[in-house]
Amino acid sequence: MTLKVPRVIGHRGACAYAPENTLISLHTAADMGCKWVEVDVKLSKDFVPILMHDDTLDRTTGIQGAVKDYDFHELRDMDAGQWFGDSFINTKIPSLEEVMELILQRNLGINLEIKPCPGREHDTAEAMFDLLSQIWDDDARDRVLITSFSYIALETAMDIAPDWARGLLIDDDPDPNWADMAKYFAAQTIHFSAETATREFVEELMDFQSPLYAYTVNDPRTAQTFRQWGVDGFFTNTPDIIHDGLFKVN
Repeated sequence: MTLKVPRVIGHRGACAYAPENTLISLHTAADMGCKWVEVDVKLSKDFVPILMHDDTLDRTTGIQGAVKDYDFHELRDMDAGQWFGDSFINTKIPSLEEVMELILQRNLGINLEIKPCPGREHDTAEAMFDLLSQIWDDDARDRVLITSFSYIALETAMDIAPDWARGLLIDDDPDPNWADMAKYFAAQTIHFSAETATREFVEELMDFQSPLYAYTVNDPRTAQTFRQWGVDGFFTNTPDIIHDGLFKVN
């Protein structure tokens, strides 16, 4: 299976313009011409897959506490938009089911990053794939990419759904064994932090001969530099700026 990942991917939707990991952020990315988006998948206390980046709720809802300590109906009562701006008051935390329906509606591809709360690595991956198996057509698997910083979650994904495409995430402090892990997970893409990457490291990544994607790049000049180094694409909060500065929407 060959993935159809474009050069520009909307990070958490288009989160420079709308609250991250929400339906409105995903719609905004699609309206700007994005063909793919990236989102973070967590579990509610009652095992409903939802979109949320942080382990705690305070930054994006103003509520104190951990995501894993609230049932889905409690999370739905929270305001996930007011922190971003008054025009987004009463924006809801979406379920993954709602998100995948939007992805189908807008004909998007999606990078699902498994972002488990501590101790829920296996459960998060399992619940996510249980949902995907119910609503996603196998013929469209070239529009889904699974990633995670958690090796446990990624290994669970590989065990449950070995035929789904996986990408390896490399953080600011790269695992010296990243190449071995990429081979173990049969990673089809490699994602690295643009903030700390050097040209030498990018050249090292290129030796693996998988498409390279840098996160999170919001400046066209930075993107242009990485393109000159051989990087294939970018996760960005500002997909319109990267599109207009570098690429045609494809």
